[in-house]
Amino acid sequence: MTNQERETPKTAATSDLDMKLEVVVIPVSDVDRAKAFYTGLGWRLDADVPGKDGFRVVQVTPPGSPCSVIFGSKITSAQPGSAQGLHLIVSDIEKAHATLASRGAGMSGVFHDAGGVFHHRGTEDRLSGPHPSRASYSSFASFSDPDGNGWIFQEVTTRLPGRIDEKGAIYTSSSDLAGALRRAAAAHGEHEKRTGGNHDENWPDWYSEYMIAEQSGSTLPT
Repeated sequence: MTNQERETPKTAATSDLDMKLEVVVIPVSDVDRAKAFYTGLGWRLDADVPGKDGFRVVQVTPPGSPCSVIFGSKITSAQPGSAQGLHLIVSDIEKAHATLASRGAGMSGVFHDAGGVFHHRGTEDRLSGPHPSRASYSSFASFSDPDGNGWIFQEVTTRLPGRIDEKGAIYTSSSDLAGALRRAAAAHGEHEKRTGGNHDENWPDWYSEYMIAEQSGSTLPT
């Protein structure tokens, strides 16, 4: 047995091990101000727990998110405002932009990146407006909390392969599901035109096939 074999314990394959990101910690300088800001955006207040010697933990959760956000006193040594690039996935970038702007968030304009792959750091290579073809993953908007912690809205309408589990498509909010149903309905309307305009009694099966294919990145039914 080699030294490497002795030092490396045998573990389950990574694919057999669930690792669910459920909490992100952000550094803030004023806990009450941060709490007022995030709950003012409509994020659910899960906990506000004090401890000894000024220790305090506040947890909030964005609507539809399986991951929560924690901030407080004496919970991180990071500098307030140093958390950047925190992504919130939405199905309608313009609706999300308008909603948070109406709740007091200082929003950037909706933008896409000149390179078209992801977005660059800061405001580098930002082009105004959503992506010209409205390609999934390609339209963004940004805002910051009072300390400068930076958040990014990213519009995702069709998932790349890998975002599906063995039980079927995952939709994290009612708006995500409603959007998927509308896209399936529109596609099914085109399907009925191609097949002679007859009413399809098996439309629930067709919708299901379409929505799961869309989420997994598979070939869409026609």
